[in-house]
Amino acid sequence: MSEIGLKLAQEKMAAAGIHPLAIDVFTYYNRQLEEGVSGFIPEDSIEPLLDPSMLSDTAVSEEDAAAALEKTVIIKLNGGLGTSMGMDKAKSLLLVRKGKSFLDIIVDQVRHTRAAYRIQLPLLFMNSFRTHEETLAALAPYGDLAVAGLDLDFIQNQEPKLKADDLTPISWPADPSLEWCPPGHGDLYTALTTSGMLDRLLSLGYRYASVSNSDNLGAAPDATIAGWFATTGAPYAAEICRRTAADRKGGHLAIRKSDRRLILRDTAQTPKEEMHYFTDEFRHPFFHTNNLWFDLEALDRTLRERKSVLGLPLIKNEKTVDPADPSAPKVIQIETAMGAAIEVFEGATAVGVGRDRFLPVKTTNDLLVLRSDAYDLEADGRLSKVADPTPVVDLDDRYYKIISDFDHRFPAGAPSLKEARYLDVNGDWTFEAGVRVIGDVTLEDRGAPQIIAAGSTLSDQTDAAIGQRP
Repeated sequence: MSEIGLKLAQEKMAAAGIHPLAIDVFTYYNRQLEEGVSGFIPEDSIEPLLDPSMLSDTAVSEEDAAAALEKTVIIKLNGGLGTSMGMDKAKSLLLVRKGKSFLDIIVDQVRHTRAAYRIQLPLLFMNSFRTHEETLAALAPYGDLAVAGLDLDFIQNQEPKLKADDLTPISWPADPSLEWCPPGHGDLYTALTTSGMLDRLLSLGYRYASVSNSDNLGAAPDATIAGWFATTGAPYAAEICRRTAADRKGGHLAIRKSDRRLILRDTAQTPKEEMHYFTDEFRHPFFHTNNLWFDLEALDRTLRERKSVLGLPLIKNEKTVDPADPSAPKVIQIETAMGAAIEVFEGATAVGVGRDRFLPVKTTNDLLVLRSDAYDLEADGRLSKVADPTPVVDLDDRYYKIISDFDHRFPAGAPSLKEARYLDVNGDWTFEAGVRVIGDVTLEDRGAPQIIAAGSTLSDQTDAAIGQRP
């Protein structure tokens, strides 16, 4: 079925108007999938990255920083729907602080940087076909946001989901849109080309790209990192942070023994029997923040040399055609990781940054901390940490995983967490206004809905005024 399945997929993509270059990239990975390429990176093929350059040890002049930032474009990955939180729209539309969404805060960060350095600093969003319209609608009030000659977004490519049993494109009449998926954020490089955005950026004189996820408000525009990157002359750089026990699932960088190049290894690329190596934060002490920088000229040159196929490692993602229905037919999504491009560019490097550059919101646990007083939202759109260490929150998935359920149980907003170390909520608890959490607090499941009364203080020493909901 290999050639038949590939031909059907190619025809489906062509009929949908997918760019020929994107079809070529899909064809490359489809053939790898047929050949049984697993994408695994065995532990014995790599060495840990132990002593990277640290931003705190570098000296960048204000002149170099400003000059580099003036040639930089900010790109935010914005294709995610927040489906893990039960959302059916762009996660970046979620409210974070003071009635502002991720998008609003990103705009504040960029506008402040523009004013501080008196530069244009383009802001671009890589949207999916699902997030394009609603993102532009949300940005419409910011009439001065777009830079002359550039749109505010470019669209990520899409490809067919493949039936797990024979690798032919799946048909799903109940919702034909579910027959398609994005090719992972590794599609960034292809989408920059197929959209024409890369050519436009180069023609306008931009040289560097700073890329991050739209749900990571820590990755604000940074002149110092821009200046550091420009002075290295490197074609590509990854921002990395020192791992803790909480970062064991995050992808890490390593050195490939065969050619001494830096590579990215994610969980999906680690054999199950070697996951104990992957999760060992002492063996692999730095994780990839998914903030990265690359030279636009180097990317353009490399894409031309490779005929638009960078050859990033394959990620075989097994799901159901309807992610919300575990009984739906199983499919395979062919994906790649944006950060894996570090192995493509000779001379690529990495830099250790502070934890303030990594504030992702992947779950409602993360969202509660960000909405709380553990952080202050500054006038420049940056989030400054008030609590030290940052509190850890673990909410019962049965009642808090879905955003509507989460909001229902925090009707007055997040409790005070600036004095908290750990909040573990088991069972169905609703928090009224003015609740304060101190130290380590665990709420046990009482088998029925409970209320934390307004003004209560929770600590490991005291109990709250708790009563069953009438």
